[in-house]
Amino acid sequence: MLPLSLQKLINIFSKFPTIGRRTATRFVFYLLRLPNSEIKELLAAILELKQKIKICPFCFYPFENQDNQENKLCGICQNAGREKNVLCVVEKETDLESLEKTKKYKGLYFILGGTVASLKKQDLEKLRLNELIARIKNPAEFGIAADFKEIILAMDLTTEGEATNLYLERSLKFLGKKITRLGRGLPIGGELEYADEETLSSALEGRKEI
Repeated sequence: MLPLSLQKLINIFSKFPTIGRRTATRFVFYLLRLPNSEIKELLAAILELKQKIKICPFCFYPFENQDNQENKLCGICQNAGREKNVLCVVEKETDLESLEKTKKYKGLYFILGGTVASLKKQDLEKLRLNELIARIKNPAEFGIAADFKEIILAMDLTTEGEATNLYLERSLKFLGKKITRLGRGLPIGGELEYADEETLSSALEGRKEI
């Protein structure tokens, strides 16, 4: 039987995305072998993360707000060179990073915060749907001078991603905007996070209206 302090940390790590109990246990025993100096460095880095990293009030992307200004936008949203007539909706932060690496997309983003496997209430409540609609309808309220003409749904080509695409399509239809999906290039069952830049570029360029 493991000591309670070890079990507690294992339970915490098990809550991390894609981390099972076995991997969490490995993490804990790895930490146990580290010298105190490295443990202190890790703790300091976690505290710094919470103190310095802020969430963009428009797209929900995390960024380092060094001057600690209230309602300051992230570097992408406040970039005057970005196209202000197209908004790309992604599931998570790593999907945004992957699309940015292609250097093919010049519009703005919105991080939805999850997907839906079904239309159950608990699944839908995880999504930032109301926040998305508010930003499409009135971006100026969130610090963006934009007039969105096209909304790109950039979900993974998985069962959950397809269900989310359909849900978003139905939920956003009343806005009267052009709604598109990523085109050919991504394999069925593929995730944006793991797609190479060439594949993502092809999917962006080949997007089609729903």
